[in-house]
Amino acid sequence: MIQFAERLKSARTMAGLSLQDLAEKLQNRVTRQAIHKYEKGNIMPDSEMIGLLSNALGVRPDYFSRNTEVKLDKVEFRKNQKFPVKEKKSIIERTRDFLSRYIELEEILGINTAFEKPISLDTISSLEDIENAAIEVRKNWKLGTDPIFNLIELLENNHIKVVEIGTEDEGMEGVSTWVNGTIPVIVLNRGTAQRKKPLDRIRFTAMHELGHLILPLGNVSGKEKEKLCHYFAASMLMPKEIVEKEIGKSRTKLLIPELGALKLQYGISIQAIAYRLKDLKVISEAYFKQFMFMMDHLGYRIDEPFPYQGYEESNRFTQLLFKALGEDYISMSKAASLKNLKLAEFRSEYLMA
Repeated sequence: MIQFAERLKSARTMAGLSLQDLAEKLQNRVTRQAIHKYEKGNIMPDSEMIGLLSNALGVRPDYFSRNTEVKLDKVEFRKNQKFPVKEKKSIIERTRDFLSRYIELEEILGINTAFEKPISLDTISSLEDIENAAIEVRKNWKLGTDPIFNLIELLENNHIKVVEIGTEDEGMEGVSTWVNGTIPVIVLNRGTAQRKKPLDRIRFTAMHELGHLILPLGNVSGKEKEKLCHYFAASMLMPKEIVEKEIGKSRTKLLIPELGALKLQYGISIQAIAYRLKDLKVISEAYFKQFMFMMDHLGYRIDEPFPYQGYEESNRFTQLLFKALGEDYISMSKAASLKNLKLAEFRSEYLMA
């Protein structure tokens, strides 16, 4: 009963509903007071009510009995991420739900998910340390200095769980945390169907959050952490060696189409490239300000030209799901459950025959 109570509250929080909202969604077949008692573990609903609750909350009935343990470390929302507390709680619960299904699937398949930190850096004393950390990550992940194609898949292949959500709140870019103390997690906001976040922005956020996960930032102030993780993201997406090769060691003038071409190749925004050039002293502080003023004047600070059209998806969870299904580790019903779909929905969406 206690497990059901906790799972019910998590599902309601995930859906962003108050007790009264849920009662109304159930067309007042049950009162908010009764739902509150369910969540306190004082009473247990019958099977019919569990079915109604699962439909109202968008989860399968077996969601309430899933027992894979998922303990998230504290999720640090950055100070500039200003959006409702209810939405923050919803993001945490959506993350927890997806990870519980993901980890259960890996446990079924007996997959080793041990994360190996790709850097040896113990302390940070300069930006050069960050530069070297990015070089070390690229070396350990065998990336060379090439553009990173499908960065999301890269993270997943290196045992970092990537959870993608959609929320209208512009303040939410991404967050990172650890699951059960050992599994690194990055949560990325894709935006909504009406207003999707640009892929280059999502890629930068992913690398920024990787910085939070692997850099030794324990004694660094909040503002300085953001600066260092921004620098790390830019170093990962456009290594110093590439900057010198493609742009040069010193420039007095930049053209937007030139940086646009680099954006399309490396998946990093024009503005992030400009910041990178300033930090590496390829351009002066004065020219950087002049360039950004021009970007602002043209309206490019909000909607940049040369949209990056790369591919940023991870199919690892789905691939593992069908591996488990194909090798008879799980039933069709269990596969649907892990996808949080009804059996008919799963058959319709994923199975042609």
